[in-house]
Parts: sequence; C-alpha cells; structure tokens
Amino acid sequence: MSDITKAILKINPNAVVSVSNNDINTIQWHNGTTPISKADIEAKVVEVQADYDSKQDQRDRAKEYPSIVDQLDDIYHNGIDAWKSTIKITKDKYPKD
Repeated sequence: MSDITKAILKINPNAVVSVSNNDINTIQWHNGTTPISKADIEAKVVEVQADYDSKQDQRDRAKEYPSIVDQLDDIYHNGIDAWKSTIKITKDKYPKD
C-alpha cells in the first residue's frame, strides 16, 4: 500500500481510492468517495511517516524477540524473572527514543 493511500485511509478509513506509483497526482476516487485535498493528504503523509519512524525500536525488537511459544516455554521452565532477563537484553539493545 502506498504512502498516499495510507494517508488517505488515516483521514477517511472508508475511502475507496487508487493511486499509481505513489504519485498524489494520480489519485482516483471511487464509489462516491469525497475527494480529500492534496494539502491535507501531504500533511497526513508526513504524520504517518513520523509515526512509522518513531516505532523503529518496536520493529527492531520484534525481529529479535524469541517466538511467543519459546517465551512461554521459558516462563514455564525458568519463571517470570528469568524471562524478564531474556527480554531485557533485546529491550536494552533497542531502547525507546
């Protein structure tokens, strides 16, 4: 899904729209969707990107955490405190900004 489409859907989750090559000038509104101004879409694109960027630590952590099954097994065999120690290694590696 293009950045333009994501921004439009953040503004209007019910919008039916198509966009070619992530180009704001190619927006086609479908099924009676009320068009949104380019300025509003561009502002929302910046906001959506900032939100995405602010969650980089979460994406990095998700790649390194053990699977949920392995985490539950760790808790069962070693207890909550041992599990917290395991998870803390990844949290410390990718701190929140």
